[in-house]
Amino acid sequence: MHNQSNSTTLSFFKLESAGGMMLIMAAALAMILANSPFEGIYQSFLSIPGEIRVGPLEIAKPLILWINDGLMAIFFFLIGLELKREMLEGELSDKRNIILPGVGAIGGMLVPALIYLYFNINDPVGVEGWAIPAATDIAFALGVLALLGSRVPASIKIFLTSLAIFDDIGAILIIAFFYTSKISAISLIVAAVCMPILFYLNKRNVTSKSPYILIGVILWVAMLKSGVHATLAGVVLAMFIPMRSKKQPDYSPLKSMEHDLHTVVAFFVLPVFAFANAGISLQGVTADQLTHSVPMGIGLGLFVGKQVGIFSLCWLCIRLKVTALPKGMSWLSLYGTSALCGIGFTMSLFVGSLAFGEMGPLLFDERLGIIIGSVASGVLGYIILHFSLNANKKVP
Repeated sequence: MHNQSNSTTLSFFKLESAGGMMLIMAAALAMILANSPFEGIYQSFLSIPGEIRVGPLEIAKPLILWINDGLMAIFFFLIGLELKREMLEGELSDKRNIILPGVGAIGGMLVPALIYLYFNINDPVGVEGWAIPAATDIAFALGVLALLGSRVPASIKIFLTSLAIFDDIGAILIIAFFYTSKISAISLIVAAVCMPILFYLNKRNVTSKSPYILIGVILWVAMLKSGVHATLAGVVLAMFIPMRSKKQPDYSPLKSMEHDLHTVVAFFVLPVFAFANAGISLQGVTADQLTHSVPMGIGLGLFVGKQVGIFSLCWLCIRLKVTALPKGMSWLSLYGTSALCGIGFTMSLFVGSLAFGEMGPLLFDERLGIIIGSVASGVLGYIILHFSLNANKKVP
């Protein structure tokens, strides 16, 4: 059983690492196209209108919003499944394993947000982006870890993944409470009606995926129309997927769905999202745009805030003997991992689209800060971990 668990964990890290590489390639391709003669075609492609109409119900959006509101709901559904599994029988089911990454995640969200607010507190538009540097992109971070090869101990990967899960919980709560638009009461009632139906399916231990998917689609449409961000429908749906089948004790509907979705999300959903959102045209970018308070706050929030927030609170927690440094980790490798968490890419781009997406032309591009802060964090984290892992290797 223990070997099977290790094998599952190992395959998860391999999949996430490979997905991180795909993410990097998709983002690079978007940057190349946005800064080439094909920029017009790239932008036109993302603006292709798509419409679904059933009687009076109409959903009409450009392609980029179908990706951000639709495909990303699948990503959040997977996050919800992972979260439920981890809390019931994974790393987060043991309280001793959640203290350090939990405390680190709090520091890693709080300090970047404070740095951002320091630069933008007096700007009523800019202040909306306070949550952008609070996120960590686990796929990208594990992709960088993969470059270090087999020298990386499992404790670093588990710490990074656990911290990212807490980070995702924080992001979900932030989106739910701070990034909702005008609320539609009728749509919220429809969404609310979906909850007891899902609860009934769960209590009856219905293990067929079809009813959950059907109610999940209705829930997504209701949330989309309600003003509460539609991607949250994925998280809500995941909480009602049964962990075990009463008729087949060895079968887990939740794990089956999680397994089916991992490859789709890692190799399609996230790369498509990166391709659609990372295409920043650098033509005509001036020093004033780079040093604008929004990209500056994001870049420094990710690069400085993440490493300072995570490492300092983890250091304090360990020094106060609340918890201990994970086996196989040194202080230097903890610092390198903290720096690596400054890669905010996917989630930061997503929160940025919520904060500024409907405001029209702006004097800044928040994505500049996300790219610069994420790249700088990835490079620094890689260098520190490279030296710390080499140092550990030399210890007899």
